[in-house]
Amino acid sequence: MSGEKTILVAGTWDTKDDELSYLSEVIRGQGGQVLSMDVSVLGEPKLPTDVSKHDVAEAAGSSIQRAIDSGDENTAMQIMGAGSARLALDLWRAGRIHGVIVLGGTMGTDLALDLCAALPLGVPKYVVSTVAFSPLLPPERIPADLQMILWAGGLYGLNDICKASLSQAAGAVLGAARAVEAPSFERPMVGMTSFGKTVLRYMVTLKPELETRGFDVAVFHATGMGGRAFESLAGEGAFAAVMDFAPQEVSNHLFGGLSAGEGRMTHAGRAGVPQLIAPGCYDLVDFVGWQSAPEQLRGRECHAHNRLLTSAMLDARERQRVAQEMCNKLARATAPVTVFLPRAGCNEWDRAGGDLHDAEGLRAFCDEMRRGVPENAQLQELDCHINDAEFTNAVLAQFDAWIKEGVIVR
Repeated sequence: MSGEKTILVAGTWDTKDDELSYLSEVIRGQGGQVLSMDVSVLGEPKLPTDVSKHDVAEAAGSSIQRAIDSGDENTAMQIMGAGSARLALDLWRAGRIHGVIVLGGTMGTDLALDLCAALPLGVPKYVVSTVAFSPLLPPERIPADLQMILWAGGLYGLNDICKASLSQAAGAVLGAARAVEAPSFERPMVGMTSFGKTVLRYMVTLKPELETRGFDVAVFHATGMGGRAFESLAGEGAFAAVMDFAPQEVSNHLFGGLSAGEGRMTHAGRAGVPQLIAPGCYDLVDFVGWQSAPEQLRGRECHAHNRLLTSAMLDARERQRVAQEMCNKLARATAPVTVFLPRAGCNEWDRAGGDLHDAEGLRAFCDEMRRGVPENAQLQELDCHINDAEFTNAVLAQFDAWIKEGVIVR
């Protein structure tokens, strides 16, 4: 992929020809090249595109006529979404594109998420959308490295306001294609989940220790999107092992918090990736701090982490349900699993004497984990807190044993 960078410019060229042509002109004006893709159904672009709408529909195993005959715009655009995703990946694998930009309203954005999700981490992906950052966009459909910009004032036709968004987006995707340092995975990668050091601190010790053993370490902020990215990469086999020590998104999904989707805590196991598990922050459910608490979480003890994020405590019965859910997910794993159970607490606020300490709830969770850990997993109970040195020592001892046994490959 040497030489000048080529950007795939995708959209409905029958209705957005002026805007897409403007994007293309800006990219070319900055020295880039453009490969155009038409994902429209009914109309025709002013000039032929490099990839026609017929090419797109055929890549989905369908045709434009079938899309039209469906009589349903949602069905038609899903055909185009599937076809555009397959073709975009083919183009990238062939070295013909180095980044992608997609333009659209709700229909185009729906398609854009499919197209961008088909491309690996490190391929620049930019979406110019009238619903950028909207709650309409489910976290589980947003690729880990997607970039978005609001298409302000651009629903129909060019103007000075929307040109500001379009030109920024064009420059951003071309600049990203020129500057990106895509993952090389020259060193085996450990994927780890955590939160900030005020609540979970093990990564401060573990990251340098793992690096001295020849591993790279990626720590994911488990607040919905971070867990989504972690699961996506785990499912692709990007990790030699995972240290999923902040699976709180499982609790979030169960009780209406910031979910990473139903598949949280399953992709590594399905992909045969060895898992080291600990229940960091299992007892909390995160919700948007500047909104009212979800009805099911009202009236509880809460911790306002900042103006964006508030955490609500779970009671003993709910913690048992979390333990059951985690154990059910781990039972599906196809590679070794070790579960560490720190009996003195699983987040800094949960220490004895801490603001959110609940001895009864912690005991109920530990009892349920003890009963429910599946046969394919090893349970290590620890008489320490998750932020104590004894925890990281136990983790490193198991990690080293797995290296020696060939479970983890360097």
